[in-house]
Amino acid sequence: MSDSSQVAGKRKRAREYPYCFPCIVPLTLVSRLSWFSSISTQSCPPPELPQLVAEQHVPIPSHDRDTQRLIVILSNASLETYRAAGRAGSKDEKYSLLNSDEHIGIMRKMNRDISEARPDITHQCLLTLLDSPVNKAGRLQIFIHTAKGVLIEVNPSVRIPRTFKRFAGLMVQLLHRLSIRSTNSQEKLLKVIKNPITDHLPPNCRKVTMSFEAPVVRTKDYVESLGPKESIAIFVGAMAKGHDDFADTFKDDTISISNYSLSASVACSKFCHAAEEVWDIL
Repeated sequence: MSDSSQVAGKRKRAREYPYCFPCIVPLTLVSRLSWFSSISTQSCPPPELPQLVAEQHVPIPSHDRDTQRLIVILSNASLETYRAAGRAGSKDEKYSLLNSDEHIGIMRKMNRDISEARPDITHQCLLTLLDSPVNKAGRLQIFIHTAKGVLIEVNPSVRIPRTFKRFAGLMVQLLHRLSIRSTNSQEKLLKVIKNPITDHLPPNCRKVTMSFEAPVVRTKDYVESLGPKESIAIFVGAMAKGHDDFADTFKDDTISISNYSLSASVACSKFCHAAEEVWDIL
């Protein structure tokens, strides 16, 4: 067979079978893969809100001031949005939640420490707290106080997305809309509220901060030391590093709960377990 006939045969096969040689992958698939690879991996909010459905918990009524409860305030939380695409005010404007995995270059341009972009710490703490039996028993309240001063109330019945990408999109929606409602009711599962945090705490409440330099106590013994109608509010630093003086102006006590440095999620877990044991929550 001549060279010209071989070339003609290859052209005929290329027209009949639009494949990419020599890997034999359809050209349409190649174009799709290249299109997907061009998409930014930033945690922009999804086109629709996650399907947030309220679970059937029994929270303490707001008028009940005597029932003991555990209140956790995630302080200095790294929840900050960044305009990832589009012009301000335009329809194609998109925002992303600053995080250390995707925005290292942006943080350097802003001359900021990468440790200031750790929203994953807040995500881990929320999953730990909301999954706890003390929350399912209706004896837990959660607040988030961001490093920018935004105060957020978390409904005990909310189900936070398990994946960080979905969580990041949800937080962007919350910070811009100021509230997130349940899909099957008008109940607000997340909402921005007015400062200060002390306006939202019960009157008979012991406000406690944690410091590695404070005396070490067992969390169970400390919860047992509460009065019969006294609640406890724990301020947990939801940050990678920094000073622990965020609640010094209104704290009642400072304690340490371990001889070792603990993550914020573990600190939340220890207090949840202590409250469950003392209050006989199984």
